[in-house]
Amino acid sequence: FFFLFGPMEAMALASCGARGVGLPPPRLPRSASLRRVSSASCKPSDVSTRFHVAIPVSDLSVAREFYGGTLGLKEGRRSASWQDYDFFGHQLVCHEVPGYNPEASRSAVDGDPVPVPHIGLCLSGEDFGTLTSRIDADAWEVAPHLRFAGQKGEQMCCFLYDPSGNALEFKSMTDDAMLFARYDVDNV
Repeated sequence: FFFLFGPMEAMALASCGARGVGLPPPRLPRSASLRRVSSASCKPSDVSTRFHVAIPVSDLSVAREFYGGTLGLKEGRRSASWQDYDFFGHQLVCHEVPGYNPEASRSAVDGDPVPVPHIGLCLSGEDFGTLTSRIDADAWEVAPHLRFAGQKGEQMCCFLYDPSGNALEFKSMTDDAMLFARYDVDNV
């Protein structure tokens, strides 16, 4: 979370349980004062909240072809070493890092070998269909399919890698209200 937010925001999110499993706690500057935030003060997102994520890419021109061409994302600001995209209303920035070579591990989720780390979006059914129809069938790491069938979290999902090896997940909930439903998936 430290790459998405400043140190105090990362601490607040971590205290709300937003930090991923297996991630180290955010590093705070020695001068930062620590403030515990109760989960009651963590507000759910609304449409005015947008995330910003910056990812490394090994070749910016190839990334531009993939994100702008293959995925059809609208380009924003750009420089010789980075490019902004409208990632379905959120800001995605590709930063060229010569020699970048990610190593992903896997986590089993409803029988899928989910690449970790990854970034993803929850899309409407229509946007999910439009996006997945743009991608060749052999490009999918995990092809579009129904996950958690018959459960609260039922969703269409898929994974693919960008040309630099960054894993991307796209999903569409059968019932949007269930995106943050609390239940134990392993005991259903």
